Amino acid sequence: MKNFKLCEILGIEYPIIQGGMAWVANSSLAAAVSNGGGLGIIAGANAPIDYLRDEIRKTKRLTGKPFGVNIMLLSDNAEELAHMVCEEGVKVVTTGAGNPGKYIEMWKANGIKVIPVVASVALARRMERAGADAVIAEGCEAGGHIGELTTMALVPQVVDALNIPVIAAGGIGDGRGVAAALALGAEGVQVGTRFLVAEECTIHQNYKDRVIKANDIDTVVTGRVTGHPIRVIKNKLSRAFISLEKQGGLKEEFEKLGSGALAKAVIEGEADYGSLMAGQIAGLIKKEQPAKEIIEEMFEEAEKCIKSIQERI
Repeated sequence: MKNFKLCEILGIEYPIIQGGMAWVANSSLAAAVSNGGGLGIIAGANAPIDYLRDEIRKTKRLTGKPFGVNIMLLSDNAEELAHMVCEEGVKVVTTGAGNPGKYIEMWKANGIKVIPVVASVALARRMERAGADAVIAEGCEAGGHIGELTTMALVPQVVDALNIPVIAAGGIGDGRGVAAALALGAEGVQVGTRFLVAEECTIHQNYKDRVIKANDIDTVVTGRVTGHPIRVIKNKLSRAFISLEKQGGLKEEFEKLGSGALAKAVIEGEADYGSLMAGQIAGLIKKEQPAKEIIEEMFEEAEKCIKSIQERI
């Protein structure tokens, strides 16, 4: 790919970042994406610091290319992880669920590029003023925790509001999605759901199979009434959440129902009562592939798509 500022900033071949999916994005997947020419990401979430330090070191052994760490700022380990990425020489940090402002000066002093995930123009502007190197504008088509706006509506408004690169996320799983994101003014894309079925992704096969079998209407958003909306593949757990929402369930009931559900899906392969986080793009995904092949295929498709559009205009 030529003339992409994001590639220059991050030292990558293709303008694509792998989503920082909790319990999913480990050294195996991150290294494979980085070796494939994108930017692999290790998910911090609430994992123990020693475990995350080990994952960072494993990734360094698996790839000599840049990779990053995602920090969820509301996590219990956020403060400790914010310092640990400096100690371990991580080159890129993506953030979510909060404002990373208090850490940015420290990260930049340690040569770390800072890329927050945003779901509104107001937050994007705040991140630019705080010193972010780029932002990820994520629409509600994405899997996991989501905002209100769609990618199509959010990305161009963020692009118009900022002077730093904008990365589009949410509902992007093939070359057509990449081409559309670029047309909206994005400098690159973040992809999560498509990488769930990468061969190097270590989630349980049951989880992968549910993604591959999903159709266009097989995801649903739970947790809107709690203020923490999450997009997942429909199953018995999602139906139980929606039923509890309709009944006006208490916070404690929601917490009990969802406790450990993501780990059950990722590690144990619990397809009925595990939290199968995935985006609406799951309906386009039909097979497992190496991460490198996924990336190359997406950008080959994007180039063909763009050429086809040029020929028709």
